[in-house]
Amino acid sequence: MKYVRCYADETGESHIEDVNVDLTPMNFAPPAPPLALSKFVSATQLCFLSAPPGWYGDWHPSPKRQFLIFLSGESELQVSDGEMRRFARGSVVLLEDTRGKGHVSRVVSEGPALHAVVQLD
Repeated sequence: MKYVRCYADETGESHIEDVNVDLTPMNFAPPAPPLALSKFVSATQLCFLSAPPGWYGDWHPSPKRQFLIFLSGESELQVSDGEMRRFARGSVVLLEDTRGKGHVSRVVSEGPALHAVVQLD
């Protein structure tokens, strides 16, 4: 599996990189057959976030280190090094740009964008 990481470097510039996650077969819910799992990540809270079509968030850092899991709609994310990516249902983004310039985000779908937000330790 892959997710996208948005982070700030030591000068505060934000960047995007792809992260590969290893999934290992495990007996997760016996007696059900084994499932492929990643390592667990500690989280502090979960919420759902909805943004209307056309919503635009100018340059801002992430308020917390958090995963955004895209449930519906489509959004764009631009970082300060100029890279821009589009994310749709099923995408996962780890936002770690909690300092510096942050990123710009906008909803580009005709309907609202719905996300699960998982804040980390």
